[in-house]
Amino acid sequence: MAVFATVSAVIVGVAALLAYAAGWTAVAQAAVVAAVAYLAAGHWRWFYVAAVTTPRDTRALFCYIKLLIQVKSLARKDVTLADIFRENVKKHPHKPAILFEDQEWTFIQVEEYSNKIANVFKSHGYKKGDKVALFLENKPEFICIWLGLSKLGVITPLINTNLRLNSLVHSITVAKSQAVIFGTELSDAVIEVLDKIESKVALYQISCNNNNTAAPADGKFHNLDALVKEAPSSPPQVTDKLGHHDHIVYIYTSGTTGLPKAAVINTSRYIFIAAAIHYLCGFTSSDRFYTPLPLYHTAGGCMSVGQMIIYGATVVIRKKFSATGYFPDVRKYNCTVAQYIGEMCRYILAVPPNENDKQHNLRVIFGNGLRPQIWEEFVKRFNIKRVGEFYGATEGNANIVNVDNTVGAIGFVSRIIPTVYPISIIRVDPATGEPIRNSKGLCIPCKPNEPGVFIGKILPNNPTRQFLGYVDEEASKKKVVYDVFKHGDSAFISGDILVADEFGNLFFKDRTGDTFRWKGENVSTSEVEAVLSNLIDYKDAIVYGVEIRGQEGRAGMAAILDPEEKVDLAKLAEGVKKSLPTYARPIFVRVLRKIDLTGTYKLKKNDLQKEGFDPRKISDHIYYLTPSGSYEILSPEIYDKIIEGVIRL
Repeated sequence: MAVFATVSAVIVGVAALLAYAAGWTAVAQAAVVAAVAYLAAGHWRWFYVAAVTTPRDTRALFCYIKLLIQVKSLARKDVTLADIFRENVKKHPHKPAILFEDQEWTFIQVEEYSNKIANVFKSHGYKKGDKVALFLENKPEFICIWLGLSKLGVITPLINTNLRLNSLVHSITVAKSQAVIFGTELSDAVIEVLDKIESKVALYQISCNNNNTAAPADGKFHNLDALVKEAPSSPPQVTDKLGHHDHIVYIYTSGTTGLPKAAVINTSRYIFIAAAIHYLCGFTSSDRFYTPLPLYHTAGGCMSVGQMIIYGATVVIRKKFSATGYFPDVRKYNCTVAQYIGEMCRYILAVPPNENDKQHNLRVIFGNGLRPQIWEEFVKRFNIKRVGEFYGATEGNANIVNVDNTVGAIGFVSRIIPTVYPISIIRVDPATGEPIRNSKGLCIPCKPNEPGVFIGKILPNNPTRQFLGYVDEEASKKKVVYDVFKHGDSAFISGDILVADEFGNLFFKDRTGDTFRWKGENVSTSEVEAVLSNLIDYKDAIVYGVEIRGQEGRAGMAAILDPEEKVDLAKLAEGVKKSLPTYARPIFVRVLRKIDLTGTYKLKKNDLQKEGFDPRKISDHIYYLTPSGSYEILSPEIYDKIIEGVIRL
């Protein structure tokens, strides 16, 4: 591009001189000669790439302009999400807003229930800036509760329902929560940590059963069902000034190390996330969205729910994902848009084909992680017209979407005008993940087909390019890189390895840092190692992810230094079941007789990861976590069944 710009400048300069001296005929002749010379020099490929990618880039540009217009318009008006939702309530109060199982919640019902929540907590003294954590399974009340709290300016940390013990306590306390709302289905998890949180937070239990107003079993809990029933459904009277940049929810991400981190989501950020996918995927207010994803994550809780709150669409939610129930649900609720994560697509494909596979009204599916290896098979079997594969980080600003159905791509960067794009891929040290810099101390952009870390340029005055980071400011600082392409600039560094092809199509390759992804969740190795250490009497343990052929992400594997093989595997299995969410439990355990102490800890982990879990190639004993929840020896025969997909983990 630099060469092209230079040549263009020369041509323009020469053309101006010729036009002055000899007229426009000479200009035309000179232009032809210059173009031929430029092409003959081997630069013709740029014109071909430009011709191929112009339709894609132009379409995305128009979508981005519409996105900016809406985002900046709402920012100027300083509106809140509750303000935007209320306008949709006025337009169609009796239109279905949320469908769940056999329930139908209209826009006016969501408005009134969220008002009740706001009035309950206002009467209990909560105000702008306070934090009330939400620990609840997917159901309509989940959306209404955090929306209602936002009407007071109260921030809602959305707690992952899989968390237990220390991880649960950490997520509640790191956000400085003053209260926790939890479902009766999760009361056992709360009781387990009651001694650690009772003195710090008020506890509100909810059954989400309108006919149940009995006091909770434990007198220490407020009965939120009863309180909501008695509360007025009119909007709360609030004296605090609420605005467009107020924080509304915290969404947790494991980041690259340690315990879950609370990423800050304000109204502006929430709108951008929902609006970006809305315009780039061509959604409309008449669409019906199906999402079986957890509402405590950005994908389900912002991208899909945001279509209902901001654009007045209908959203269909489900308590938990079901492979056999996915397309029957889509048909039952007459959905036009469905959301996925890649792991789901593999499970859905594993369901035996039937004559109804193509019987639906879907015009687009959107999500992230649809593997290139199954992409074409999936869209062909289920007759999917369009896939809106996207990439994004909850806490980051590096977000992209596949707008033209390119198989396997998660988005693109323009090859015509790459310098004006707010995203890029830079070279990094594969061992440390640190950016590699040139002689001027600046980062080096990757060439086509060269893997590197994906970044998003930070522009503080642009709401689409802000980086809000985490509640923990120190953790936020680690996600920012400075002096990127010029001294003084900065960018969010995703920690994800991407590669761009000749046409700018982006493809996900891997993650840097001590995390791996399994069952659609990020797993922090240091967190799992800390849990295992207590369970195995503080023996050395290394946790890493290993690939299983045909499955997305990496399965957790723990290598334990135990020369005498005294580890109690039954105790270990029971301990990980109690202390770790399902996706974080080590699937494989390797008992090491010795460990190379001359190498660094990181290098040893890499070596173990490369060796994998094939018992034919490893002399150490390897165990696997059976579907029944116990660790049993991994024989070559069992290994083959896992690789062949006969045994699913």
